[in-house]
Amino acid sequence: MSAPRTRPALRRLLTLEAPVAVPDGGGGVRESWEALGALWSDVQAISGIEIVSGEREEVRITHRVIVRGAPEGALSRPRADQRFRDGRRVYGIKAVAEHDPQGRYLICWAEEGAGI
Repeated sequence: MSAPRTRPALRRLLTLEAPVAVPDGGGGVRESWEALGALWSDVQAISGIEIVSGEREEVRITHRVIVRGAPEGALSRPRADQRFRDGRRVYGIKAVAEHDPQGRYLICWAEEGAGI
């Protein structure tokens, strides 16, 4: 018999953002981010890596972010091309899957660090 699953502790309010193309004034476009809404979440750091390239140092941290479930296509359902924001902290979403068989929660694998 398997142990009962505990409910995630959704205590952090993150803003879900999606990329949008914005005219740059010179005939081209640049990428910007548009807030889609706020999601209560459970954020846990999983692993980290420090990369040194020349004199530049980058730190990247992988996080597991759990949010309430939402149907495919819903604006409140995170996607891999989106990101979460918590003030100045930004988490680029790498993958999303159902956390439980009923789809009550989603698990998002996200990376915090340079280049996001």
